[in-house]
Amino acid sequence: MSSADDWQEVLPEAAQAYLEGRRLDEVECIVADIAGVARGKAMPASKFAKQTQFYLPNSIFLQTITGDWADVEEMPYTEPDMVLTPDFSTATAAPWTADYTIQVIHDIHDQSGAPVPIAPRNVLRRICDLYAAEGLTPIVAPEMEFYLVAPNIDPAQEVMPPMGRTGRRAAARQAYSMSAVDEYGPVIDDIYDFAEAQGFEIDGILQEGGAGQVELNMRHGDPIRLADEIFFFKRLIREAALRHNCYATFMAKPIQNEPGSAMHIHHSVVDSKTGQNIFSTEGGGETPEFLHFIAGMQRHLPSVIALMAPYVNSYRRYVPDFAAPINLAWGRDNRTTGLRVPISGPEARRVENRLAGMDCNPYLGIAASLACGYLGLKEKVPPENEYTGDAYSRMADIPGTFGEALAVFERSEAVQRILGREFCRVYKSVKALEYKEFLQVISPWEREHLLLNV
Repeated sequence: MSSADDWQEVLPEAAQAYLEGRRLDEVECIVADIAGVARGKAMPASKFAKQTQFYLPNSIFLQTITGDWADVEEMPYTEPDMVLTPDFSTATAAPWTADYTIQVIHDIHDQSGAPVPIAPRNVLRRICDLYAAEGLTPIVAPEMEFYLVAPNIDPAQEVMPPMGRTGRRAAARQAYSMSAVDEYGPVIDDIYDFAEAQGFEIDGILQEGGAGQVELNMRHGDPIRLADEIFFFKRLIREAALRHNCYATFMAKPIQNEPGSAMHIHHSVVDSKTGQNIFSTEGGGETPEFLHFIAGMQRHLPSVIALMAPYVNSYRRYVPDFAAPINLAWGRDNRTTGLRVPISGPEARRVENRLAGMDCNPYLGIAASLACGYLGLKEKVPPENEYTGDAYSRMADIPGTFGEALAVFERSEAVQRILGREFCRVYKSVKALEYKEFLQVISPWEREHLLLNV
């Protein structure tokens, strides 16, 4: 490409509309690291137009959430460069910036042209390719939950709900309240405006059960495209909040005694040739594949909880009666179960995985969930009987701590094989270092109750 104008001709429609009559100033070349944090480079549009690729060291995938670096066996210490090429279908506006900026997610290959197996987006593509090899196309519909909170510049202080337009802090236990959403209406308005500028479709926004907790529903579609959108959405929501003197947080459990934030994932699978939902018969009944998919999730989800709940804080969400599951029971229209079958017509028959937290990397959370369903389709075993009561009365059957989850993840041969052994080795090393660092921190609870009493 010889100029920025040539490059703009390949932009998606929403990005072209955003730049109509304007001069593109900057391009942000980005990828998601293990935590889902955007890494990359920003450059003038004129420079971007003159190159087809750029480079980043593979060590960006060895960095922990605290900024340390994992030591991974068999990984070269020379930090070899990866080759990044733009995926122009992902180009979207950054409408909060002072100048006119476009963000572009990049594909990641090594210098021989092979996909880098430890890149989270490539892990999700690997799982989608397994479905494609069977003539199947997975469909997902994520739900995003997050909190708007008051600015918190001192980590020693508890997180507080934001101040609403009434001058009072946002109240809890107001699920689906329209007046509760109106308390921080300007933030919601900016979320809608930013999403429109970026070409993202929002199915709906509602007040959840926590103080300042919001749920955003997304349309169903291709797993990689929707993971890209969640990756972008997290940034745009944070930027919208900052405009109005509050923070947006996707932490699984930011406020004590309030519900946690989930990333519920709805799954269906269609025949790639016919578009027919394989979970439904021509007459509208449930197919064996539908039950096999559920069985795969029941059998293998414990092994991937470390990807869906990737931090020690994540496990504070799995408590009874706080709108989060504690086991792998499944049921129709039953929100106490970990696996829920929503009310729908046969063409939309689907399974909702309620276990993933909003703190997970969307590429890895969706990949892990689809991997479990895929294994079920291949293994063809039946699930447990449907649970029709209050599933909180059942014993927990998912890992209760991050350390336990990481051990189960490491032991699972099926999960290691399907996600890729090199990725699993890197993920385990990064997360083990984070867990080790956490165990060195003494909490206020320990000082309050143990300092003078034991």
